[in-house]
Amino acid sequence: MVPNMTTKFLLFFLLLSASVLGQDSKIIEIRKAGSSTQDELQFPGANILLRDKTTRVVLFHEGALVESNRSLFYRAKNFFTAEGDVVFTQGDSLKMTCTYLEYDGQTKKAKAWGNVVLKRPDMSLETDTLYLDRLINKAFYNTPGKIVDEESVLTSNRGIYFLDEKKYRFISNVNIKNPEYTIKATQLDYFTTSDRAYFYGPSTITGEEYTIFSERGFYDTRIQKGNFKKNATIYYDGKIIKGDSLYFENEREYAAGTNRVSIVDTLNQSIIQGHYGEIFKAKDSAIITKRALATNIIDQDSLFIHADTLIATGPETDRILRGHYDVRIFKSDIRGKSDSVHFNESTGRIKLLKKPFTAQEERVLTAKERNQRNPVLWFGPSQMTGDEIYLISNLTTRKLDSLKIIGDAFVIEKDSISTNGYNQIKGGVLDGVFREGALEKINVTKNTLVVYYLYSDETQELIGINKTLCSALEMQIINNEIADIRFYVSPSGDVFPDEEIDANERTLKGFIWREKERPKSKLDLFSEADQQLQLPKIEGIAIPEAFFDNSIIIN
Repeated sequence: MVPNMTTKFLLFFLLLSASVLGQDSKIIEIRKAGSSTQDELQFPGANILLRDKTTRVVLFHEGALVESNRSLFYRAKNFFTAEGDVVFTQGDSLKMTCTYLEYDGQTKKAKAWGNVVLKRPDMSLETDTLYLDRLINKAFYNTPGKIVDEESVLTSNRGIYFLDEKKYRFISNVNIKNPEYTIKATQLDYFTTSDRAYFYGPSTITGEEYTIFSERGFYDTRIQKGNFKKNATIYYDGKIIKGDSLYFENEREYAAGTNRVSIVDTLNQSIIQGHYGEIFKAKDSAIITKRALATNIIDQDSLFIHADTLIATGPETDRILRGHYDVRIFKSDIRGKSDSVHFNESTGRIKLLKKPFTAQEERVLTAKERNQRNPVLWFGPSQMTGDEIYLISNLTTRKLDSLKIIGDAFVIEKDSISTNGYNQIKGGVLDGVFREGALEKINVTKNTLVVYYLYSDETQELIGINKTLCSALEMQIINNEIADIRFYVSPSGDVFPDEEIDANERTLKGFIWREKERPKSKLDLFSEADQQLQLPKIEGIAIPEAFFDNSIIIN
């Protein structure tokens, strides 16, 4: 329908007055319209702007252009509504389409609803209702929204878009989908240009070969690298990694943790703890220091191994644990100490080793000083030392199966009756057999020497001290105590009355009683320096004070 003269005059007057008023930067301009009319009964104070066949309604305000099929312009309020294929553009970088739009020229706030799509060169946002504050350059949505950038699709129930910073703030049911990973979170900030995400609530990142959970953290989604705090857990390379602060870098196949770190190997029923740890996936290795402690289940009991540094290497099916410097072992029925430890979890073999002697030490150390450096085990009242000590477990039953000491094997047990007597056995090699996890029998071979206190079965009076040299012997163990000794292959020796043997003859060469070194509890596994360790302070990530600014909404 062709507009009549009155309508044309009214439209011309509105365009002219809006143009004149537009000299004030806060007044909305009417750039185009097919026609204009008024309906004071239904829309008091409004000019009804309509499109025709060739011209759409175009309004302009301080760099923002709005096209629509119909608009209600309230000049006195400097406010308008628009509907029908609404297009909102701001410069060359922002375009928004929707079904309906409200705009307040005084506050520069807009509300768009109905299939809202906001686009910038690097992203697009889709939601049902969007609030825009042009003064502070923020857009807010309180209905499920979807953001698509070059590589990822992001969805959430609510969010704010900071136009200047090109940053999103999401809350409630946040999801980021990328061909290489997915992220699920309750609250996060996401920067579209740098692809960086900051977490402010329970969040899960799932990659091709890893899963990360934390309640605070930072993640560079472009290179899959980040730092995570507060209940942080990484599932990686067959391990579960926890700590106060965790770091992950996918490209380097690397993870690290600081403070209260634990690395759990579910296949081998083991856990390594400490206050600093690193994992190198490509090398199938993990290292942990600062109060390092490994826990393995043997014979339905926990075997604790402490060292200054613990290193786990190899795949899950062939895992080896190494400990270096000040190694201490604690189990309900076994205690131990050495310079280093080698534990092959696939064979169940634990090897305790000493630090090799230097050339000078080989020349000057006494037998006693050498034994002081040897690894040591305690079974009940028995102390066992040697150049190398091996403990072997049955992989099926996960019970201790056998014991072997190679080189300068020395067994000492304090005599239970005399004040300062010690039963002693010394030889080249010691082999022990366990039954149901308890030491049952010991064989000692190669130049075996024995000092043994003999008592009357009836009166428990001391008969004498047995000193014997033989090629081999066998001991029966009951309740971790020597119950019987049998000598083999031409034993030579005698039982001497107590008064005929002086103090120097009562101990074998190299004798040293190391009871003070025996760990009495799990706490004794740690040195004084370990127990006084001061942990570095982990700085937290504070939640933004105003996660959502409802002042954006037009009242």
